[in-house]
Amino acid sequence: MMTKVYDNAQAALADIVKDGQTIAVGGFGLCGIPEALISALRETGVKNLTCISNNAGVDDFGLGLLLKSRQIKKMIASYVGENKEFERQFLSGELEVELTPQGTLAEKLRAGGAGIPAFFTKTGVGTKVAEGKEVREFDGVEYLMERSLVADVSLVKAYKADKMGNLIFRKTARNFNPDVATAGKITVVEVEELVEIGEIDPDEIHLSGIYVHRIVVNATPEKRIEQRTIRQQS
Repeated sequence: MMTKVYDNAQAALADIVKDGQTIAVGGFGLCGIPEALISALRETGVKNLTCISNNAGVDDFGLGLLLKSRQIKKMIASYVGENKEFERQFLSGELEVELTPQGTLAEKLRAGGAGIPAFFTKTGVGTKVAEGKEVREFDGVEYLMERSLVADVSLVKAYKADKMGNLIFRKTARNFNPDVATAGKITVVEVEELVEIGEIDPDEIHLSGIYVHRIVVNATPEKRIEQRTIRQQS
């Protein structure tokens, strides 16, 4: 059996990333982002990327690193409010942006992974989101047709995997990572813990290894917090 486990993030990406690709990246804010894979992608120097992600990271972390190095030409995202460099590039016309309602983005990825090319949703009808898109009426209600998303490469963060790529996610990191994983033609997963095949109870598996092509271990991720708010001691 060919192994899916690679020594490091650099090795896992070396022969699969190219200029002009569409890259889907998991995470919810900074929670559950594949930190090592994003850094390795920056090191490859590939450019003109279209990145699909719930967010665009912050200025010096996550996808913010790729924005700073000018490797991203287009962002498809739903939340971008924590990144000053994103704001600067967007307002100056350097970065193409496709803002997408969060639930619609999740369904675009889920549908893409399921082989469904498009779907209809009420979200966005009558707004700028609907411009240039088909609107159809069902049972007296207008719905907007949205095309699904499929990525050339998906970068995913999971808590635990076995060597077949069966995955367990932790808490908020489960929000977008499973959909990103299924939507990738090639899916690379960064995990904190790797176990032998059979050590994960089948009932505990969140995503089947059939969707996973490559695995790297990052046992000590930084796991930054976007905004830390503390209460003063009284």
